[in-house]
Formats: sequence, structure tokens, C-alpha cells
Amino acid sequence: MIYFDNAATGGYKPDCVLSAAAAAMKNCANPGRSGHALSLACAERVYACRKALASFFGAPSPERVVFTKNCTEALNIAILGGNFRGRIVSTVAEHNSVLRPLQHLENCGAEVVLAPLAADGGIDCARLAELSEGAAAVIVTLASNVTGAAPDIARIRADIPPECLLICDGAQACGHRPIDMGALGIDALAVAGHKGMLGIQGSGALLFSERFNPSPVTFGGTGSESFNLNMPDFYPDRLESGTLSFPAIVSLGEGALYLRSRIHEMRDRTLYLTDLLINGLHSVRGVKLMSRPNEYGIVAFSFGNMQSEEAAYLLSEEYSICVRGGLHCAPLMHEALGSDGLVRVSVSPFNNQREVDYFLSAAEKLADM
Repeated sequence: MIYFDNAATGGYKPDCVLSAAAAAMKNCANPGRSGHALSLACAERVYACRKALASFFGAPSPERVVFTKNCTEALNIAILGGNFRGRIVSTVAEHNSVLRPLQHLENCGAEVVLAPLAADGGIDCARLAELSEGAAAVIVTLASNVTGAAPDIARIRADIPPECLLICDGAQACGHRPIDMGALGIDALAVAGHKGMLGIQGSGALLFSERFNPSPVTFGGTGSESFNLNMPDFYPDRLESGTLSFPAIVSLGEGALYLRSRIHEMRDRTLYLTDLLINGLHSVRGVKLMSRPNEYGIVAFSFGNMQSEEAAYLLSEEYSICVRGGLHCAPLMHEALGSDGLVRVSVSPFNNQREVDYFLSAAEKLADM
């Protein structure tokens, strides 16, 4: 089986990540809930993972690293817990993890406006800046999960008002290229642990700046201030209710450590494989490409002779290749592209050229059906 669905979840995990998660399951207590030695050791390991992520992404402090079960939960905390007064600006390139919380806010009376795509298929940054005048927050993906197109975040930060909060969906970008929140002026970064960050499923995080103070969207036990029926007023406890997934957190922290010295090499490898795919698909009859070479490993296209879901099914059943068809939970992006569904191939640096060549051969056969 050739796994080319890494944008949905990473198919390969380094041995250090798997062994860390397995060890955490074998020696697992509830971190921060008890005073015995094992619980305290787990709490110390969780804090070490906070420090690793804060360093990796340039967050202001470990306390402003909140662990979640996925990027969707992180985005919900940032969007629904932001208590925004005024317009919220986003884009048509967003995933439903952004669009649906925004729709909920709009249903409750908030003003939400979406910037369109530019002629090149990327986000129209000039229009985004215009819409941000008087806005409370701008919410934007760091890389499209459909095409791999990435906006210039430094330009966006420079062009929007200084007081406007910048919230970024890092699901497809984190782990694929260096991201420094402080240098880029990002106020909140939502992270998927199980994709480019190499963690296991059930891992994610929200990192946020000192000027962004989201309110909790879930309520429950924290192990601190148990006498208080309100959530604690300090982070990370304010946003972390219930038992943490210790094995998932450990895997995410280990993934960050693994990437720290390898991210540039892995980015180059992913870009190389993506370029091979795009160049090869250019010569396949009837294929319409929607992606350009990118460091996120995403290549989206359509066959002229079949729907994307059928193509994905045939690639799986006839050739043992895992890809994704359909709308990829980003309906407005497809609408803007004039698409009713695309085949998405998403590689990781752990894939190889032989797999790419085999896929291109299979694509040529499907195109001739």
C-alpha cells in the first residue's frame, strides 16, 4: 500500500515518537491530578512538551501552550473563546474547522466577511487587508489543505491594523516549514499534531500571544482550584478541562524534538517529491492541475473522464494507492476554484520517487479508461 494521504493524517511516525507514546501508555498516570510520584512525573513530562512546542514555534511562554485533541479543537477555542467585538475577517480558502465556528458566530449576530481568491488561486491579500480595517481579528490558513497554496503571512501582518489579532490555522503547515509566532506577529496558532508534526492521532495544540486571552469553551476539572466553581483564571489550566491525553502529548513533544534539527532537510525532500508529481501530471491526458510546487506535499487535480471520488476509489482498489477525493472539508475553496471535487495526493518526506513513479503510471492508466 502506498500512502499519499498525509494531509489528512501522517502515515509514517518516527520510531522515537512511537516508542515515546508506547512508554507513556505503559507508565501512565493522570498528570496534575494526584500527588504521587508517577502523577508528578507525568506532569513534568507534559510541561517539558509545552516548553518544546513554545521553543519550536516561538510562543511567549510554555503556559500559553494549550494541548487539544486536534487542530479543530484548537481553532474552536481561538474563534469561539475570542470574545471578539467587531468584524471578523477570514478567507474562502479555509477549512470547515474555521468556517463552521465562524458560521456559528454569524448565526449569533457577529459580522463575518471572507476575502476571495486572487487570480493565481491564492488568497487575495490586498482585499484581505482592506476588509481588516476596523476588524477585531483576521483568521487565515497558513497553507490550503486543497491546493497547498500559502499566503504571505508577514505581508498580511504588516498590512492589517496593529490592533487586529491574527489567528492562523497551521494544520497543513506546521512541521513542514519553520514558523516563528513572534517574528511573524501571529497571535494564535492552531496545530495539528498528527500531520507534519509527526505525533499520533489525538494530539494538537493552541499557542497564543500575551495580548490574546481566550475564554474557555469547555468546563470541568483541572486539578487546580478545585474549590472554585469557575474555571481558573490562569493558563494553561483555564483552557484545559478534563484528563489530558498523555500519550498523544508526549508523541507531539517528541515530534517537535525530532523536527528541530531536520525540518529544512525534510522540507526540501517534500518539495522535491511534490515537484516530481506536478511535472509528471502535466503530461497525463485530461488532467487539470490546481496546485503549484509547494513545501506542504499537496497536489490537487481532476481527471477529465471521471469524478474525484471514483478516481480515489480506483486508485485504492486497483493500485493500492491511498489518496483523497471530494471537497476536503473546504467547500468554499472548491467553489472559488470552480471545482466540484478534486483528487488530492499528499506526500511526506518519508515517501520516495519509486512511489511517485508508480502513482503516475496508475494515473495515466486511469486517464485512458
